[in-house]
Amino acid sequence: LTFLGIVAISDPVRADVPDAVREVIDAGIKVKIVTGDTPGTAKEIGRQIGLWNDATDGERNIITGTEFAELSDKQLKERVGDLKIIARARPMDKKRLVEALQANNEVVAVTGDGTNDAPALKTAHVGLSMGDGTSVAKEASDITIIDNSFSSIGRAVMWGRSLFQNIQRFILFQMTVNVAACFIVLFGAFMGMQSPLTVTQMLWVNLIMDTFAAMALASLPPSQSVMKEKPRSREAFIINRPMWKSIVGTGGVFFLLLLGLLYYFEHTDISCLTEVGKVAMGANTGLSGYELSLFFTIFVFLQFWNMFNARAFETRRSAFHFKGCGGFGLIALVILLGQVLIVSVGGEFFNVEPLKFIDWVIIIAGTSLVLWIGELIRLFKK
Repeated sequence: LTFLGIVAISDPVRADVPDAVREVIDAGIKVKIVTGDTPGTAKEIGRQIGLWNDATDGERNIITGTEFAELSDKQLKERVGDLKIIARARPMDKKRLVEALQANNEVVAVTGDGTNDAPALKTAHVGLSMGDGTSVAKEASDITIIDNSFSSIGRAVMWGRSLFQNIQRFILFQMTVNVAACFIVLFGAFMGMQSPLTVTQMLWVNLIMDTFAAMALASLPPSQSVMKEKPRSREAFIINRPMWKSIVGTGGVFFLLLLGLLYYFEHTDISCLTEVGKVAMGANTGLSGYELSLFFTIFVFLQFWNMFNARAFETRRSAFHFKGCGGFGLIALVILLGQVLIVSVGGEFFNVEPLKFIDWVIIIAGTSLVLWIGELIRLFKK
């Protein structure tokens, strides 16, 4: 025989994979390679994508399919958390790996493109098939990655976490409104006060709270910052501790402020907010139409500014960061103009009277303290 040379075939790692793997690892997601390649090839691929480190990883972090099959279920359960690579894997090894991780209460996502991957894709909490994979793999999976890119998984996680936070922000805003509105009506009734909010006014408040706020807060773009956080527990309640503190604290302050304002209006007869503090309190004279309009507008603008605080919740940014938030700004403008329009021309239907220009200035500027105080709190936390 005459030696002519050696031919080697390379299946290089895609350029975007190392950054994508680093992104999901930073997000608290553990990555494991299950491959039919030899241990040497698998380790080299792991090294290239940033998963394998010769200085810290050793024999406990890699296993072959034969060794994997020899492990008892108890041994596998104890070791599965350390495994990074399964080389020379056989078709059912991936499914058994998924079941072992699930036995340790892990949430498991599996990628695959072949027919042999179907059992693991079906068993996993989330099965991710490739766009160029077999039809069997696609049918067994929950999601098909059309571009066959690992980076799409990171983007999906970012969108999912951001959507969850948007839901939290809406709940935070809505619950704060509910605490203030329900308690002011309830305590007012117990104290024999006149109900300050009519049915039509409450309908407008609910429209702000349920429809406009949902549209505004749901339209916020995904934030890359969520990828720096660790995965939350599957049993974690959607209203976390910071939310409870904000709901009770902010809602309680709004309630006390509005209750005091309601009591003051009932025991005075003012026709402009510039008279507050100048008119002595006397007997209960009830609420005039103008005072009801003032109370209604103050209540709405307290919630209006608090919507900005809800938007900035857990973003590590100022509420004035509007990049990519055009939808939020537009809806905020609709609420602002809608309130001005209702009070100015709503008349008997909304049980309101037009306010003086100075009253609008005082209300908007005074209630904006809600936003400025929120900004200061976020600044100190940062």
